[in-house]
Amino acid sequence: MEAKREMSYDSFTSVMALNQKCEENIPERYILPPMQRPDPSLVDHISSGLPIIDLLMLKHPAHKSQLIDEVHAACKKLGFFQVINHGIPTSVMKDALDSAEEFFNLPNDEKMCFASADVHEPVRYGTSVNHGVDRVFYWRDFIKHYANPLSEWTHLWPSNPPSYKEKMGSYAKATHVLHKKLMEVVLESLGLNTNYLHDDIEEGSQVMAVNYYPSCPKPDLALGMPPHTDYGTLTILNQSDQGLEIMDQDNKWHSVPFIQGSLIIQLGDQLEVMSNGRYKSTPHRAVVSLQRKRLSIASLHSLPLEKKVGPAPQLVDQQHPIAYKEGSFGGFLDYISVKSLSQGKYIDTLKNP
Repeated sequence: MEAKREMSYDSFTSVMALNQKCEENIPERYILPPMQRPDPSLVDHISSGLPIIDLLMLKHPAHKSQLIDEVHAACKKLGFFQVINHGIPTSVMKDALDSAEEFFNLPNDEKMCFASADVHEPVRYGTSVNHGVDRVFYWRDFIKHYANPLSEWTHLWPSNPPSYKEKMGSYAKATHVLHKKLMEVVLESLGLNTNYLHDDIEEGSQVMAVNYYPSCPKPDLALGMPPHTDYGTLTILNQSDQGLEIMDQDNKWHSVPFIQGSLIIQLGDQLEVMSNGRYKSTPHRAVVSLQRKRLSIASLHSLPLEKKVGPAPQLVDQQHPIAYKEGSFGGFLDYISVKSLSQGKYIDTLKNP
């Protein structure tokens, strides 16, 4: 174990450490090729067209059909929406972000105990996306850990800061409940039974991707995360500030506004496959700022690790033949263990010609 930790310690320099040097430039390995750099002039910063779903409507039967229609439209058009009145207290959301910041503020040696380039590790601290295979690095430090069921995983989580397990665990538990509720709504919007794959959703994988994006001296040359889609059913994102951008079907980028107390919902590849392409997973990226740091917690939900999923039989007919092969979260991890996100998407390997 000590040999592994020493190897991990030498394998990368955290972005936070680079940021603390207060240099005017960034290392060359973080500079994107010109065509991949963010161009603010090509981003829509008008937020009026981005859907906000009020989950309070679920409690009023007269408004439920309107809610289903709104979710259907959002999933069909963007694969993205924000939710308000979602049932997770603002204090629980803030506590999780605060405990994340405390973790990233720990001395380097304490964080490096969790360092690894192995994407299969149940708890993993790292930088960029996967520093072991990335050709260009991204301006992000992260810790990822499994979370469902909590009783099986929290003993592996960081013990420092002392409140981390409790605060992050409370938030993880709340997002697991919210995910189940949202999946019922999304399935109903597809015309499927709300109990479709119920046990697999209940027992599915949940990965908490906790991200720290320090201020960047050259935000026009770098990204916090490259354009990608998440593999899974839904991603629930809690953020401290603006920085997420999503791509629409016309390949135009939209800046997602920061709404205090709201949560961002993104459709993942598993849902695209399950819907037989009726819904698409959301391409998104993280931009960085000259003045501001940003923290985010992405609760990534999927079916169990090795559970293979294909299109729902009810969504296959003569007009809609099977468009995808079966895939699994484990298959996705195997794929990204040898390929960087810039080299292609796992879901493209599942699409039938």
